[in-house]
Amino acid sequence: MSIKTKTIFVTIAGRANAGKSSLLNALVGEKIAAVSDKPQTTRTKITGVLTKGETQFVFMDTPGMHKARNKLSEHMINTVSETLSGVDVIILMCDCTRKISDNEKNLIESFKNGRSKVILALNKIDLIEKEKVIEKLAEYSSLYDFEEVVPISVKENDGLDIIMKILEDNAAEGPHYFPDDKFTDQPEKVIMAEIIREKALLNLNEEVPHGVAVTIEQLEEREDRTGTPILDITATIFCERESHKGIIIGKGGSMLRKIGQDARADLEEFFRIKVNLQCWVKVKEGWRNREGMIKNFGLS
Repeated sequence: MSIKTKTIFVTIAGRANAGKSSLLNALVGEKIAAVSDKPQTTRTKITGVLTKGETQFVFMDTPGMHKARNKLSEHMINTVSETLSGVDVIILMCDCTRKISDNEKNLIESFKNGRSKVILALNKIDLIEKEKVIEKLAEYSSLYDFEEVVPISVKENDGLDIIMKILEDNAAEGPHYFPDDKFTDQPEKVIMAEIIREKALLNLNEEVPHGVAVTIEQLEEREDRTGTPILDITATIFCERESHKGIIIGKGGSMLRKIGQDARADLEEFFRIKVNLQCWVKVKEGWRNREGMIKNFGLS
């Protein structure tokens, strides 16, 4: 008797900094999405795949909802709209420590026109009292009839098993669309670029990160004298102003070295190979408003 496979497609949506990428990484069990406390860390749809037994879970992380301020922002908002349609379940990721925003209300309003089941995941419950969590749950529930309401803490790994059980129960019979050992549809170069960009976001001040993009220029595997495999990676960090270039490089190259060191550690852990990383910095004035550049960076 053949085993019947099941599949479920899930979009994770919500405001910026609610913990969407952290949830994706936690559910998949691999760090495939950049995480930082800077708004708009996620710029495009990132797909994570988890296959458990006969069930394949396909998760799509989306940019945080925000007001469009440039062409890149417009692409990001369009990505959210496109990723919400045609999925089995939407996880609305909310931060229980913050007031409900107009962007969240608009997002919730858009659910009323769709056919997807919507789960409310109220994140960061480890940061406030239980009574406040209950109040926040009631506040969100007054706006929409959610399929399920789950208080969680991604940081404490609290409640994620409940979300997985709900998703398992909603999975439908169907083929697996990805190989069972695959955990993302992102090409290696995109993952590498995201790891480097994340380290730039974590190390740089508020002004600079939004205008940073990373491309992988060269990628080559070789062996050192002892026969140990080494991955040579050459990356370019693009910024929008000459003054930003100076900040990214830092005094005597100190900031660029720090970004490179932090990125190399994650790259070695992710790809399980020794990494030789070379980072360069270039200026592309106003690239976030230039369609050609946005397309070149794979963000359209």
